[in-house]
Amino acid sequence: MKTTLTVACIILKSAWQSVCLPSTRILSMLSPLRSGSLCSALTALLLAPLAAFAQAKPEVANAIKTTKRAWESAPAEKQALWAQQREALKHIDLTDDTQRQIVIAQGTPEEYHAHPTTALLSDNKTMFCVWNIGHGGHAGPAARSEDGGLNWRRIDETLPANYVNYRNCPSLYRITDPNDKERLWVFAAFTSSGKQVVNDIPGRHEGWMPRVVSEDEGNTWREVAPLSPKPDTKFANVMTFSSMVRLKNGSTLGLYHRGAQGKDANLQVLQAVTRDGGFTWSDPVMVCDGTKLDSKDPREPNVFRSPDGDELCCIMRENKRSGTSLVVFSRDEGTTWSQPKDTPWGLTGDRHHGVRLPDGRLVIVSRNTTPNAKDKGGFIAWVGTYEDIKQGKPGQYRISLLKSFKDGFYPGLHLLPDGSIVATTYATYRKDDGGCSIVSVRFKMDEIDALAAKDSK
Repeated sequence: MKTTLTVACIILKSAWQSVCLPSTRILSMLSPLRSGSLCSALTALLLAPLAAFAQAKPEVANAIKTTKRAWESAPAEKQALWAQQREALKHIDLTDDTQRQIVIAQGTPEEYHAHPTTALLSDNKTMFCVWNIGHGGHAGPAARSEDGGLNWRRIDETLPANYVNYRNCPSLYRITDPNDKERLWVFAAFTSSGKQVVNDIPGRHEGWMPRVVSEDEGNTWREVAPLSPKPDTKFANVMTFSSMVRLKNGSTLGLYHRGAQGKDANLQVLQAVTRDGGFTWSDPVMVCDGTKLDSKDPREPNVFRSPDGDELCCIMRENKRSGTSLVVFSRDEGTTWSQPKDTPWGLTGDRHHGVRLPDGRLVIVSRNTTPNAKDKGGFIAWVGTYEDIKQGKPGQYRISLLKSFKDGFYPGLHLLPDGSIVATTYATYRKDDGGCSIVSVRFKMDEIDALAAKDSK
């Protein structure tokens, strides 16, 4: 019994040293608490890092195993096509170029930073980043950069007190309403309950797709009721909006995924539309129903517009790891969608995000889940054209951006006026870190073109 108590004291001391000593920032987020709830709130605060670390998942290792299985189970003609597309791509490795890497939040054995998303203001230099603690854990951390992602400062204390109770992949968007008013929104999957509650605020908002909004370019934030306040389940989901696109009529289309039986399986991709800049949303409708597909589970949709502006393209992670990722198209602003088909081999990944270059090429980053890949990094950028996606062609480049020793690689991505591409993700950055860090990688396409030309000589 004495030994058990000693071990428990050591664990609590470590948690106290890592959390409570630097806790001024965190405590400022807590609303005034009644004495009856103070003990439970502080207990949750003490144990949050331990719980977050316990939630860590070796996603990269899992991806390697499942993609190996996808390759081995594929028919010979499919293997031949994938091998042909792999060899057609020029492979560029930037993973050891640490001068390109900027750590926004350093991981430690007690702090597991994961699942960042980013937004860039219209000034093309002010950037925001939000993420959660632990794999799919609670929200809270936020950072702001005013120089295009070169330097960052934490702004956790500006978020509403209940924000720390939001869970799973907080997603940040700049939504423009039909009157061209811009707002920043953060959506999450759902609110914490039971032992997962970090800040037990009486009467707090609870439900599916909780959200906060800023109407002054991120200087102040306020909470708005969830899209589905308890007990409503209309917007029940596995993950909140994974991507959004502005429609021709000035409204905004958001896509997300859910499990058909309320679990992270039998997945379905859905969409909803806001016509007032993010405050109200239409009822969800189906985009891609995984329950009707053979050995396919679509999730994490990334929607963007074609170069001519007349088509929407949506790339989706395929969660059964049966082959490549999936893609669907819409010629009527999301009213109807094509049947899903396989992406080119080089676009296979999780949580895709992309930008279009001035020359028309696309840069799309994701967690690498490509069958029989030879890349050095788990965080990958594919470079190609829209027609490559439409016609199933290989593309031009595969760029290895970052390695990880365990988990990693949900991204945010932006193109700056000077040509810099800023890709922000999470990774177990150093072997002894324990927890994941939030890290951005910077590169320019003329640098990539030069490296590719040099390798061709």
